[in-house]
Amino acid sequence: MNELIDKLGGIKAFGIFSICLFVVVFSASMILAFCLKKPFLKSMSALPLEEDSPAQAKNSNTPPL
Repeated sequence: MNELIDKLGGIKAFGIFSICLFVVVFSASMILAFCLKKPFLKSMSALPLEEDSPAQAKNSNTPPL
């Protein structure tokens, strides 16, 4: 198996690239999450996930949550 990996050449570069890409994306998402303003987060948390119209509720056999 090691022989096959050595013959491929440059496979180590893909591993290093993928780890660096993960660190960059993860760091960027964490920075973005921590930079969000508290009022914006509170307003987003107050929004409903789904809004059923009265017509949809009448046609639906399942009770609203």
